[in-house]
Amino acid sequence: MQQLSKRILLGLTVLIAVNTVNAQLIKNVVIVDGTGAKSYKGAVRISGNKIAAIGNLIEINGEQVIDGKGNVLAPGFIDSHSHHFSSLMEHPEGIPNASQGVTSIIIGQDGESYLMDTLKAMMQSKPIAINVGTYTGHSTLRAMAMGENDVLRKARQSEIEHMKLLLATDLDNGSLGLSSGLEYEQAFYSSKEEVIDLAKIAAAHHTRYMSHIRSEDITIDDAMDEIIEIGRVTKMPVQVSHIKIGIKDKWNTANNYLLKLQKARAEGINITADVYPYNFWNSTLRVLFAKRDYENLASAQFAVDQVFDANASVLVQFAPFPSYKGKTIAAIAIERNETPAKALIELIKLASKFKAANPNYKGTVEAIAAKGMSDNDVSAFISWPYSNICSDGNTGGHPRGYGSFPRVLSKYTRDEKLIPLETAIFKMTGLTAEHLGITDRGLIAIGNYADLVLLDPATINDNATIQNSKALSTGIEMVWVNGELIFQGQKATGSLPGVLIKR
Repeated sequence: MQQLSKRILLGLTVLIAVNTVNAQLIKNVVIVDGTGAKSYKGAVRISGNKIAAIGNLIEINGEQVIDGKGNVLAPGFIDSHSHHFSSLMEHPEGIPNASQGVTSIIIGQDGESYLMDTLKAMMQSKPIAINVGTYTGHSTLRAMAMGENDVLRKARQSEIEHMKLLLATDLDNGSLGLSSGLEYEQAFYSSKEEVIDLAKIAAAHHTRYMSHIRSEDITIDDAMDEIIEIGRVTKMPVQVSHIKIGIKDKWNTANNYLLKLQKARAEGINITADVYPYNFWNSTLRVLFAKRDYENLASAQFAVDQVFDANASVLVQFAPFPSYKGKTIAAIAIERNETPAKALIELIKLASKFKAANPNYKGTVEAIAAKGMSDNDVSAFISWPYSNICSDGNTGGHPRGYGSFPRVLSKYTRDEKLIPLETAIFKMTGLTAEHLGITDRGLIAIGNYADLVLLDPATINDNATIQNSKALSTGIEMVWVNGELIFQGQKATGSLPGVLIKR
């Protein structure tokens, strides 16, 4: 049975066909619509997988009615930089995401991706609870064109041409753009010209470029200049992944870098950023060596002095000696009767030997949650009008994989009052969708997909820590994806309505 739902919009009467068999009315809510506009009281009607009506709505016979109890109803959060996909293949209910209010994740970041055809097949064979979109990874293209074991060099022109063809095909298949992880070994040796050549292909397809820039510490200025130049040359939107300042001598200078980005924007370069709300990162030990000279004691000492705090940085995974997991680098150094710099070198050696001896080992061999940022810089980057929120998370190690979005809403919005609630949600929804080129999600708007989150701003809290990185956040009451309730009462409902988001 269908009925017509009436809404007055800009003086016009809009009639939306509502299938009452699959209709839901979420009433008695404070609507934060994802535009950044002031919140208002009202109700939202879902019909099938779409939003059918918004405002002061009257119940229709046959529809399911949910009382929001005065809580906030927002668009489902979009995580623009996620590493959760592999765990979704094992745990399709997506609790780490849904428990944060995240309804869509964007993968393929840091230059590593599945090709669209592969991703489509995986999601067809294994339904999941949340939506997934992807960028095409530069490092993945390099491995395909150059060989997985031969990427620690500049690419030949013939290999670049091969990469360009692979990229064009993936973009044609719906990839959101090109991503790079230029600080990581697989792409570190690429030239700027190689990256620009590929970025031009992405630009010709009217897509975007997102980059873990070539350095977040010792040569951060050059790395920022590189992505600005890519935006200038290609004239397409470019985004700095998980923007940060990772060198102590430059801590508390975020405003200088934001001024640089603002000047680029004034020039007409559409440069943006995403940011996660923590002062420590999660990666391999090897990224601590800017020159990739892993046995150089001076470089190791520089890392200890400038790039991370050995007393507050914890090994979250170490396959060669699992007993090291959960210990700081300083504590491990004492245990090994070494300086932290020497221990850093030896840990990398142990990890390399383990990889060589266990070629079929699946999973992360070593990872560190490293204290390497200033709180003032994190706050400045979150406040920037052109930054959206991301997690850069997975299902273990760093608490950002379970807590990023609630942390913004609790610590930075409710407690510190850095940004208003409407702005915080805008940075998780509408602004993120804009930065990704997604037009039918991220806003509570008639005709958009019904990705929604009901939350209590008074009780929302992130509870994950390094010691307990999988602790669920509180305050996320209900989550819908494509009109289906996937999370309620701290539990998954079992529904798996997630779809592949294509450009």
